[in-house]
Amino acid sequence: MELANTFEFISPERIRIKGTRVGIEVVIEKFLDGASPEEIQRHHPHLTLKQIYATITYYLFNREEIDGYIKAGHKRVEEAYLEQQKNPPPGVKRLIKEKNSVKPHNCNSVTKHNDFAVASIIVTIMMFCLHYANPPNKRN
Repeated sequence: MELANTFEFISPERIRIKGTRVGIEVVIEKFLDGASPEEIQRHHPHLTLKQIYATITYYLFNREEIDGYIKAGHKRVEEAYLEQQKNPPPGVKRLIKEKNSVKPHNCNSVTKHNDFAVASIIVTIMMFCLHYANPPNKRN
């Protein structure tokens, strides 16, 4: 069995484990962080050990190419994040406007709490938008 048959080469920027929506970078990054194949499977029970070992083996035989693939993926995510910051969605703009219109309270701890809550909501929405900026069914 050829290792490449274990993967779907959707585009140069998207390689998935065949039969899943899991990119090879998910397994490889966990492996590089020191996780064993069994530990990776505990976090992703829908993947078989055979798929996980095949992904790691493919990485080890193509390390330079796959390191470039992962680095390019990180760069795309960073660019998308920066674009979201420059041009946030309408919901985020509304939250920022509401945050800026809130009058300070007499109690500093309440103000800090409110600022933290609004900031948390904004970050959550931005991450949601970033994740769904290129939904799986719209990908190349």
